[in-house]
Amino acid sequence: MTGVQTCALPISRRLCCAAVLCAVASFAQAQAVKLTLAHGNPPDNPRHVAAVKFADTVKAKTNGRIEIQVAHSAQLGDDAAMVTALRSGTLDFSANSQGAVSTVVPEYAALGMPFLFADVQKAWQVMDGPVGKELADKTAAKGMVLLGLWDNGIRQMSNSKRAIKSPADLKGLKMRTPPDAVTVDIMQAMGAEAQQIKFSELYVALQQGVVDGQENPLTNIYSAKLYEVQKFITLSGHKYESTPFLMSKRSFDRLSAADQKAVQEAAMEATQLQRRLNKEVDDKLVAELKAKGIQVDAVDRKPFVDASKSVYTKWEASPIGDFVKRVVQLAN
Repeated sequence: MTGVQTCALPISRRLCCAAVLCAVASFAQAQAVKLTLAHGNPPDNPRHVAAVKFADTVKAKTNGRIEIQVAHSAQLGDDAAMVTALRSGTLDFSANSQGAVSTVVPEYAALGMPFLFADVQKAWQVMDGPVGKELADKTAAKGMVLLGLWDNGIRQMSNSKRAIKSPADLKGLKMRTPPDAVTVDIMQAMGAEAQQIKFSELYVALQQGVVDGQENPLTNIYSAKLYEVQKFITLSGHKYESTPFLMSKRSFDRLSAADQKAVQEAAMEATQLQRRLNKEVDDKLVAELKAKGIQVDAVDRKPFVDASKSVYTKWEASPIGDFVKRVVQLAN
C-alpha cells in the first residue's frame, strides 16, 4: 500500500468522534482548579513545610484536579495585605499571623494575652474546643474560612544591646513588634518603645540599628537568621501566638462539596504536622543558638508577669472583653 492511510470510519463518524473528544477535553480542563497559598516565612520554616504538605495532600485527594501553588517569604505581600486579598478573593489561602487577622476579627487577640498558656499543648487544647468554633464563625462572617489554627509558638525577646533579666532592662530599648495590638501593649507595659516593622524588613532594620530588638518564637528567629544581628536572646515566654490557616470564602464557595471536604481534610492533616514540627524545632533551638555564640538567658518570669497585668485590665474592658475572659478562664 502506498500513500497516506486514512481512517476507515465515514467522515460523519470521524467528526462525531472528534467532537466527543473535544468535549471530554474541555470538561476535564474546566474541572481543573489552580489556587494560590501565600505566607510570610522562609522555605525552611515549619509553616512552609506544612503548606507544601497541604498542597500535595489536596492534589492527591482530588486526583490532581486541584493544584495549589505555595508562595513563601511574603512574595505576595505582608500578612495584612494577604488578609485583604483573602477577603476580596484575589488570594485563595494564607497561613497568616494572629495579629493581622485580629484587625478584622478582634477576638483572635484574646489568644495572645501575656503569659496566658502554660505551654503550647494547653493552647492547642483551648483552640481546638468551643473557642476555635466561635473564631471560625466570626471569621466566616468576615469573608474567610478558618481551616485550622496552626502554631506560631511561644514568643521570646532578642536584642543587640544587653541581656534582659528584668523589665527594667527593657526601658529605652526600641523593640520591633508585628501589627498586633496586644504585643504592642505588652512591650509598652514592660517599658520598651514598640515600633512596628514588617517581618520581611526586620533583618535589615536590626542590622542597621533602626530598632534594637524584637520578639518572636525561636523558630522564626532561627529560620530568618535574626541571630546574626542580635547578641542576646531572653527566654521570656511572654506570649503565645497562633497562625490562622485561612481560605478565601469566595474561593471556598466555588468548590464542589467533595472538593471542600478534601480541602478541609487536608487542612486537618497539615495542622497536626505544622504543630508537631514547630514544637520539635523550638525544643532544640536553644542549644543550637548557644552553639552559634548567642547569649541565651532564662529569667524569673514573675516580674514580667506583674509588669504586664495592665494588659489584662485593658483588654477585659474592651469590646471583646467577655471573650477574653472566657479564654482566660479556659486557659487556667
